[in-house]
Amino acid sequence: MLPTSFGQTLIVVPWHDPVVEAVGYDARSPYVELFWLGILGPTATWVLRRLVTGFDAYPDGYELDLGETANALGLSLTAGTHSPFGRAMNRCIMFGMMHQIAGGVAVRRQLPPLSVRHLHKLPAHLQAAHTEWADRRIRLETTGSDHGFERALALAQTMLRTGDEHHQLERQLLSLGVAPRMAVEAARRCAADESPNAERHEP
Repeated sequence: MLPTSFGQTLIVVPWHDPVVEAVGYDARSPYVELFWLGILGPTATWVLRRLVTGFDAYPDGYELDLGETANALGLSLTAGTHSPFGRAMNRCIMFGMMHQIAGGVAVRRQLPPLSVRHLHKLPAHLQAAHTEWADRRIRLETTGSDHGFERALALAQTMLRTGDEHHQLERQLLSLGVAPRMAVEAARRCAADESPNAERHEP
């Protein structure tokens, strides 16, 4: 959390996290607006967007005027961390979107995909929209078309028919060079198709 008292300015630098940056979404993207907004809250989301926008002009970091930024967002800034602006900053820290450094904060430019725990907090229509979004990204990943995912799914189905167990699919697909996200989803899809409640299509 931020200290209970801080000065008029704060150093803001990018948080370099190759793992999240490989699969994440820009803080100003439609994904964040649709899915992270309800988790972070609107104020924290807008503060995060504003901080990330600063990297467009100063990619290595910059000094943030707290009063000016709070006023620009229509927020009050008072001593301590109980003002709307201070609470929004602490909320971003609590959810892992930024962390403290000496004299300031390091901020994620790319936000990770929602965890299952956070996804379950969304209303049903957004959960369904998230599933469609994730499926579309998986299908377009690497190849730019549906063919890469279709190939991964076909491989997984073939492995099942030849005796492999469900828990072996992901590892086997990865060993064949299938992209990690596609391997996970293809294995999940096969498991869902084989579940007792799955609809069967007889040849």
